[in-house]
Amino acid sequence: MSEEAVKLLAAGIAIGLGALGPGIGLGLLAKGGLEAIGRNPEASDKIQPNLILMAAFTEAIAIYALVVALILKFV
Repeated sequence: MSEEAVKLLAAGIAIGLGALGPGIGLGLLAKGGLEAIGRNPEASDKIQPNLILMAAFTEAIAIYALVVALILKFV
């Protein structure tokens, strides 16, 4: 197997596994936030900003995986 093929395989695995965790995390985060708002609609003003902030932090992990995959591909 050539060096280029190994780089592409490593980049694919990095972004694949790196997107799997945040995808599951965002699903659990949305589930918890919507359940909390459903149980106590008056608290949605306190829940929603925290939910958006945590979603941004979770997406940052996927962006880190993308950066690693691009480094593996082009370096």
